[in-house]
Amino acid sequence: MRIPKLCLTVAVALLAIATPAPAYVAHTVAPGETLWSIAAASNLTTRTLAAANGLPADAQVVAGSTIQIPSEQEGAVALAGTGAAPGTQPSAAPVASPAPQPAAPEPAGAYTVQPGDTLSSIAARSGVGTGQLAWMNGVDPAGVLLAGTVLKLPTASAPVEQQEQQPVQAAPTVVPAAAPNATPGQVTANDIGTVASGEGVSPSLAAAVAWQESGFQNGVVSSANARGVMQILPGTWDWIQQQSGHQLDPNSATDNVRAGVLYLGQLLRDFGGDEASAVASYYQGASSVKRLGLLPDTQQYVANVMALRPRFGG
Repeated sequence: MRIPKLCLTVAVALLAIATPAPAYVAHTVAPGETLWSIAAASNLTTRTLAAANGLPADAQVVAGSTIQIPSEQEGAVALAGTGAAPGTQPSAAPVASPAPQPAAPEPAGAYTVQPGDTLSSIAARSGVGTGQLAWMNGVDPAGVLLAGTVLKLPTASAPVEQQEQQPVQAAPTVVPAAAPNATPGQVTANDIGTVASGEGVSPSLAAAVAWQESGFQNGVVSSANARGVMQILPGTWDWIQQQSGHQLDPNSATDNVRAGVLYLGQLLRDFGGDEASAVASYYQGASSVKRLGLLPDTQQYVANVMALRPRFGG
């Protein structure tokens, strides 16, 4: 039986109308992924992906959360700020779940050595001994301090006088050659949980701190000379080994986690199990917390970590 041409045309048109518009594709954020890396893998700009999910372009996505990947057309609509949902279905508008947390504040006490600085002069302005400053950062107290060297100070900010004398052209960044080493690689929340459980520390708390510090990346060096997944300072690394009796591999991401977990465990004991104070001390320093209380950046850091905990099962 022949089908009339008009009927065939109508049938095709109806099928075209019934075909759903391109839908967003859900993507579960893996450990270490960023909004930029997800966008690049999807052939999108970071701004487009962020707009499609109702996020700022510098948002920090959380492992386990869902990011909606739009088509190019849907992304363009979102980026244009029309507020229109993809296709004709308003319910298809993307929702990031869970919501990403704000980025961590800049490391407290970060300082970059400027031409003319000496270790003793920086120590004097910071109110700390030269030997302590050298030990904390893994530098030779009698050696030459190169301009551009990143240092962690025991206070919450760099010397004011030196901040006002920043040169027009900054020196290249120099990282002191000391353990632990920032090596390529990353860990997972499960890896961190296993280490934390073995040391009697909450896996979710340890994972939240690790994510806030580095996004589980071991190749990170902060502007305050902290290294690896848990952002450990050279002096803290040495202290942890002495106190715990552990001989840790400075190139191992797992041992970087172990060092951070051991340190976090000690802070929990020092503060009678008060997790907020322990987390604050991890970021700001225990002596500073006891002396000054929680500084504004520290309060933000603690809030971020506590908000992240449920994402890691706690």
